[in-house]
Amino acid sequence: MKLQTKYHSEIEIDEKDILTFEKGLPGFSDEKKFIVLPLTEEQIYFSLQSLTTPQLAFIVANPFVFFKSYDFKLEDGVVEELAIESDQDVQVYSVLTVEDPFSKTTANLQAPVIVNMKNKRAKQVILHGETYKTKHPIFENTKATSAKG
Repeated sequence: MKLQTKYHSEIEIDEKDILTFEKGLPGFSDEKKFIVLPLTEEQIYFSLQSLTTPQLAFIVANPFVFFKSYDFKLEDGVVEELAIESDQDVQVYSVLTVEDPFSKTTANLQAPVIVNMKNKRAKQVILHGETYKTKHPIFENTKATSAKG
C-alpha cells in the first residue's frame, strides 16, 4: 500500500509491517497505526510514522545503541497486553528530541516504545520506579557521535 510520510514523501509499505497501538500513544490516543521506517543507511535512527496523519512522525532509536546499561522490567499487564512470549520477540525504541546542534539530541528513557515483532502490537510504556528521565543526552556516554548523520 502507498503511504504519504513526513520524511520519505510517498512510499510503498508492506501491510505486515504495520504496528498497532491499541490505545494510541500518550497525547495521540486516536493514532493507532504506525510503521517504523529507517532514516539513515546505518539504521540507527528511524521514523515512527503515523498511517493516518502524514505529518505525524517521531524520530526514534534503539536505546541500547546509546545506553548500554539501560534496563527495565515490563509490568505483567504490558506483557499480557502485547502478548509477549519471549524477550527475543521484543524491539525497544526511545523517542528522541532532536536538537540543533544534533549533538544535543536527547532520548526519552522513561517512556520506551515496546514492540512485539511477532504480532506487531506496540505500546509506549511509562516506567515507574526507575531513575530514567524524558531527556537523556544520547552522545554523552557513547562513541556513537560519529553516527550523527
